[in-house]
Amino acid sequence: MHLYILDLYQITMAYAYWKSGKRNETAVFDLYFRKNPFKGEFTVFAGLEECIKFVKNFKFSVSDIDYLKTVLPENIEGEFFDYLQNLTTNEVRLLAIDEGMVVFPKVPLISIEGPLPVVQLMETPLLNLVNYASLVATNGMRFRLAAGRDKALLEFGLRRAQGPDGALSASRYCYLGGFDGTSNVLAGKLYNIPVRGTHAHAFVTSYSSVAEVKEKELFNKKTNQIEKFTPVCIEWQKRLAPVLDFLTDQASEGELAAFIAYAQAFPNGFLALIDTYDVIRSGLPNFCSVAMALNDFGYEPRGIRLDSGDLAYLSTVVRENFRKVAEKFGVPWFSKLTIVASNDINEDTIHSLNQQGHEIDSFGVGTHLVTCQKQPALGGVYKLVEINKNPRMKLSEDVEKVTVPGRKQAYRLFGTDGNALVDLMMQPSEEPPKPGERVLCRHPFQESRRAYVIPAKVELLHKCYWDMGKVVQPLPSLCELRTKAMNSLQTIRIDHKRALNPTPYKVSVSTQLYTFMHELWLQNAPIGELS
Repeated sequence: MHLYILDLYQITMAYAYWKSGKRNETAVFDLYFRKNPFKGEFTVFAGLEECIKFVKNFKFSVSDIDYLKTVLPENIEGEFFDYLQNLTTNEVRLLAIDEGMVVFPKVPLISIEGPLPVVQLMETPLLNLVNYASLVATNGMRFRLAAGRDKALLEFGLRRAQGPDGALSASRYCYLGGFDGTSNVLAGKLYNIPVRGTHAHAFVTSYSSVAEVKEKELFNKKTNQIEKFTPVCIEWQKRLAPVLDFLTDQASEGELAAFIAYAQAFPNGFLALIDTYDVIRSGLPNFCSVAMALNDFGYEPRGIRLDSGDLAYLSTVVRENFRKVAEKFGVPWFSKLTIVASNDINEDTIHSLNQQGHEIDSFGVGTHLVTCQKQPALGGVYKLVEINKNPRMKLSEDVEKVTVPGRKQAYRLFGTDGNALVDLMMQPSEEPPKPGERVLCRHPFQESRRAYVIPAKVELLHKCYWDMGKVVQPLPSLCELRTKAMNSLQTIRIDHKRALNPTPYKVSVSTQLYTFMHELWLQNAPIGELS
C-alpha cells in the first residue's frame, strides 16, 4: 500500500465507516467504464496483474500512519490509526475478466468484495492501475488495426511520455496491445519486450567528412580477413550514381561518413536515418553505397528510416530505387529492405497512408500513442453495488450513470461463425445460458430493445483471482497477454472494429436482472408532486 496512490477522501470515508460501526460490514464494488475510448466500440482490458500485486501488498507502513496523523483532524482517535495499521486483505475476494480480453461498457472489469472500509480504500489505486493501462493498450490495438498484421509497430514514446513511470506503463501496455517492440531499454529489461532503435540526426550531423572516420577497416566475412571498408563505400557511390541518377558531389560527405561509421559499428544490423539533408539526392544514395559495400563484405543491411516529408511518396521512391539496385547488381534481397517511418504518426496518418499507397514496412510511433492525444483518460468508475447482501443502486438524471445493482455474472455469447454476439449480465442465482438454447437479452435501460439469442458457445467472463489472502489464478506473462489480446480481438466483428462509425457492441441484462433493477430504481427514486 502506498499513500501516493490514495485520495484523501478514501481515508476520511474509512474513518467515518469505522466511527459509525460499519467497519465489519461486507461490501461489493464494481470497477467498469461507461464509454469506449477514441470514439470506438471496443476496449482492451489491461492492468489486472498490477491490481493483484497491489491487493497482495496492501499494508499501511508506520511512516504512512505517522503522516496521516499530521493531515487528519486532531480529534481522530488513536484506535483508528491502530485499525489502519492492522488492515489486511485476507477477507477480500476479487473477481475479474482476464487481462488482455476485449471488453465493453457497463460490464464489470473487476468486482471486489470485502470489509467496507478496506474495499473503499482500494478505489483510487485500482482505478489508477486500470484506467491508463487499458486506455493505452486500446490505443495500441487501434494502431495495429490501422497498420495491419503484416506491418511492424515500434513504440518510440519514452521522451514524450508523462514521466518515467508513465513511459514504462506505455511501453508495457502498448506491447500488450499489439506493438512489436519499444525504444525503452528499461522496459525491455523489466518486461522482456524486444528493444529496437537506430540513430538520430545528431549522429549524422556530427560528421562533416570521411576523414573523420578513424576506423577504416571491417572484417570481411567472405574472405575471413580484415580489409579496408571506407574505399569500398566510396567506390560504390561512384557505381551507383548513374543507376540512381544522383551527383556524387551533391551527396553529403558528412552523411556518408556517419553511415560508414555506423555500419562499422553494427554491420549485422545497419539501418540508417536518411532524411537529415535530402532523402533522394543524399540520404538514399549514401545508404545504398554503404549497404552494397556491406554486401561485398558478407553482411546484409536492414534498411532505412524516414522521419520527415511526404512519407507515402518518399517510401515509394525509396522502394523503386531499392528495386533498381537489386535488378542491376543481382541482389534480390535489396528490393525487400525495411522502410521504417516515424514523424509524429497517429492513427489517422496510417489510414491516410493506406489510402494513398505506400511502401512502409514498419511504423515508429511516439507522442500520439503514449499520450493518447485523442482521449487522455478512459473514465473508469468504481461503484458500490451491494452492502451486507443488500443490492445498492446509484440513480442519475443521466441514464448512462445509473448503476446495475448487486452481484453479477457476465457471459459472452458467440455465434456459429465464432464471433461474439453479446455480453449478458445475470444475477448469480440464475441458470447460466447454454449453447443451443434460446435466451432473451435485454437492454439495461430501454424497454423495447431486446432480442433472443441462440449461442453456439458461451464463455463465463469473470474468474476469481484473489481469495482468502492468496492469488488463486495463474498470472500470464506479458507475451501471453499480448497473444490473448490479439486472439480476443479476432472474435469481434469487423464492423465493431472499424475506425469510422463502428457498430456498437451489445451489452445486455437478463429478464430477471432487468426486472429487479427497475423495481429497485422505482423504490429509490423520489416521487414528485405537482401543485
